[in-house]
Amino acid sequence: MRPDTPAEHIAEAERLIRTATRYPEDQEPLLLQAAAHLELADARDRASALYDQLLSASPADPHLIKALQASNLWEYGHEAEARALISGIRAASPKDPAPWEVIAETLEAHDELEASHECFTEAASLLVTEDAPLIPATTALLTGRHRVRRLLGLPHDEWDMVADTRHIGPIPLDELHDPKRIWALGSDDPAELRAEIARLRAELGDRRAALSRPFPVAILHWPQHELAELLTSYPTLAAEYPSHEAHLLAVESSLRALAASGTTNLGIVTASVPSFEAFAASEKTSPASPSLLAEYATTLAARGRATSWPPSPGTPCWCASGKPYAECHGAAKA
Repeated sequence: MRPDTPAEHIAEAERLIRTATRYPEDQEPLLLQAAAHLELADARDRASALYDQLLSASPADPHLIKALQASNLWEYGHEAEARALISGIRAASPKDPAPWEVIAETLEAHDELEASHECFTEAASLLVTEDAPLIPATTALLTGRHRVRRLLGLPHDEWDMVADTRHIGPIPLDELHDPKRIWALGSDDPAELRAEIARLRAELGDRRAALSRPFPVAILHWPQHELAELLTSYPTLAAEYPSHEAHLLAVESSLRALAASGTTNLGIVTASVPSFEAFAASEKTSPASPSLLAEYATTLAARGRATSWPPSPGTPCWCASGKPYAECHGAAKA
């Protein structure tokens, strides 16, 4: 069950913090998720302490952490510190789209529309170039810039046109970002209210999906030698894995079924017996327990160990056969 109440978010944050203590090599993604849960629980001082802890440990992505820290600080009354962090990030000109999007949206959320527009435009100038094809992260920058420009009443430019063409939702981007929509919320006309509710649902759909699943829905993959060792040590798991070939087919078929059901952000995590035994010990549970397998997969995904599925047709198959995916488990894909 996904966390919903403040108490559930705090409990999940504390679980992630404990996991980060056990796996210090994965501390950064785990503590970032913990901080996000603390923010959702309105425990912003505790979230800020986690950001400080991460920044003191030479993180891999300091600009993103500073951006998240700035957003969090501004929300609970530390505007001057937040502004200083935002200025530092802009001066550093990071090549990652994520910190730019966070600081631009922070400024937008606090009605600093001109500064937000400047941030989005700086980021686009730096990252959206002819020799750098658009990816979802840079498309998000253009979408955010489009939204702020609509709020400022600015005419469409070339990047706005690109954002329009890249948008795939059922509601056109111009309509989603129309500043007059907010007036409809005060209407006495039920038809107008219903139409606005439909637009809001469409606008929030993608964000809700992204926020509700901060890491992939992942399926365990046991390499052949690891699976043999697992079943030798824990024969009760043989019912889960009748053979290695059956296991590989089950991985692919499970992922295809999830994709067919509309589940996105799918991944595969490669398991090993020592890692699984260490996880079982940390959970004070026997590795022979089949119920531990799904939790182990989720924990590996939370620690950033998942590989996105499906691979592109020409890349090596996830099963490590050495064949291209299209000629291996991706063949005759339904």
